[in-house]
Amino acid sequence: MAVSTIGVATVVLLLLMFLNAPVFIAIFSASVVYFILSPNIPALLIAQRVASGIESGPLLAVPFFICSGIMMNQAGVTRRIMDFCAVVTRRLPGGLGQVNVLLSTIMGGLSGSSMADAAMEAKILVPQMERKGYSREFSTVVTATSSMITPLIPPGIGMIVYGSMAGVSIGKLFIAGIGPGLLLCLGMMVLVGIIAVRRGYEAGPSRAYDGPGFGFVLSRAILPLLMPAVIIGGIRFGVFTPTESGAIAIFYALFLGFLYGELSVRGIVSVLRETAVTTGAVMIIVGAASAFGWILTREKIPQFLSGLMLDITASPFLFILLVNIMLLVVGMFIEGNAITIILAPLLAPIAARYGINEIQFAMAFIFNVAIGGLTPPMGVTMFITCGITGCKVERFIREAIPFYALSVLSLLILSYVPAVTAGVVNLLWRN
Repeated sequence: MAVSTIGVATVVLLLLMFLNAPVFIAIFSASVVYFILSPNIPALLIAQRVASGIESGPLLAVPFFICSGIMMNQAGVTRRIMDFCAVVTRRLPGGLGQVNVLLSTIMGGLSGSSMADAAMEAKILVPQMERKGYSREFSTVVTATSSMITPLIPPGIGMIVYGSMAGVSIGKLFIAGIGPGLLLCLGMMVLVGIIAVRRGYEAGPSRAYDGPGFGFVLSRAILPLLMPAVIIGGIRFGVFTPTESGAIAIFYALFLGFLYGELSVRGIVSVLRETAVTTGAVMIIVGAASAFGWILTREKIPQFLSGLMLDITASPFLFILLVNIMLLVVGMFIEGNAITIILAPLLAPIAARYGINEIQFAMAFIFNVAIGGLTPPMGVTMFITCGITGCKVERFIREAIPFYALSVLSLLILSYVPAVTAGVVNLLWRN
């Protein structure tokens, strides 16, 4: 192993990230440094590695689902789903807080992006929660932390990226996310209810929603609610692939937009423009990380780390614990997609050598990355929600302590109880 060359490249990567340089610049710069210091490698190879990294069939689902999520918001779907969530949770303590959590869970099956979900709810729900007497800090924390559910609910973008990088069935990941997503949703709703009762936030029933009854709001929301079922069912029974399901989602969103009369030609242009910008940002990181991943493979870093971990411990239990700690720390400093693209191909083969179920490990990995978006000093989702609501970061962190504790507990369940993740796949996917 050319320790000096790969060592210098790694130092460049970490230094630029700690200097808060854009993720793709940090990764690409480290790759360039490696190629410069390796005279036997043609310089043009780095461009080829970047291009080949984004020429992945499964990754084509990313822009599809980004587009469908944005189009759903433009089509008025979010408002219908929010009314449905409000009437379902109206008898629970902490009414609008419960709406916030349930909305994140359902929208996870439509948008697939935790950051998009957090930004949308920060604009729509936090002002309403403040008018109902919730503190700004609590409203912001519920909005941000409930967005952690989004990557676990199919079709999460994180699942697509992980499956592409680690060679795991994206269809199985979609199915595996159902159990963990519902588990986290339930746990967060219980926590919100407990805090609401203690603080007097809409502690009684029937205060969060004063609109039409259940039948009416269900009739308005039924078509959007069916979309995750259409996607999962289509993939499971071989009607279409996970990549093709993204295209189906776009047509479904278009259908709803024109059915509700809220999607114009100008709106479609706006959706496509936002999709292009968001997709470009993701794919730049994917391409740069692909080049760096090729470097790690060439230097046999996965084999080195695998041998090192096996020397440290032969226990799968301890291995998962060490990986969780490492990912939680790394997530404090590095953006989630970059973590997945760089570390998933390294850690997934090691987990397999320990005999850990690939689906179980994948869901724990994906949720770890989601937690990283909420942890200081560089939690992207935390800064997005605080920036929109005007909440101070230090107050956010203090208010979020119970939610951090719940997240760690949920992570341990995902890591050590295979029935929650792989059990759902074994039940629904028998071949």
